[in-house]
Amino acid sequence: MENYSKARTVEQPSVCPFPALLADTPEVRVKDGSKIRNLLRYALSRIEAKPPTVEDDAQHPPDDDVADEAQQEAPGRQLVFTASGKGVSKAITCVEIVKRRVKGLHQVTRLLYSTVVEVWEPLEPAAGLDSLTVSRNLPAIWILLSREPLDSSQPGYQAPGRYGTLWAQTTGREEGGGLSGQRQGPRRKRGGGGGSRGKGPGRLTGRLRDTKPLS
Repeated sequence: MENYSKARTVEQPSVCPFPALLADTPEVRVKDGSKIRNLLRYALSRIEAKPPTVEDDAQHPPDDDVADEAQQEAPGRQLVFTASGKGVSKAITCVEIVKRRVKGLHQVTRLLYSTVVEVWEPLEPAAGLDSLTVSRNLPAIWILLSREPLDSSQPGYQAPGRYGTLWAQTTGREEGGGLSGQRQGPRRKRGGGGGSRGKGPGRLTGRLRDTKPLS
């Protein structure tokens, strides 16, 4: 490919694998260059309940007939994370953080492939080389988080709270100093050694040092 240069790259995203998804469900597209802080801010603002701010109260003053529970904005019922290629691991990290912040979320995971089409043009058009089109398949992931119960019989379903058991096991192993079945080796003693180390011909022992020469 030394005679070609990449002209453009077109990514064909995978189709959403959740047909019964609500129409107003927000979708978080995670890319390799996305910042986790910005992704979490957007995701939590859509699915986490939050009280109204002072600016909202000034723009929309509450009526006397509105109940007290209406003063708190209702959270969204579902949220979707999607990523492909190098962004898959970052999407999984965001999902686990959201599940720890918002309790009781049901999860369904789907693994798919997205197609990336690369068009390569020759560096010298007069050389008689044709343009090349290369298609590659990238792994993609779709994760649905829902406050409402989902079908537990479908593949990729994860019930709420299952991450807590794994977290407790990991914490217990760290506090216990490693795995329970791992044996620690013997400790090496520090300090004085024995044997004949340090006894050279130029050094005398204590008994010979105290002996006086005969006159």
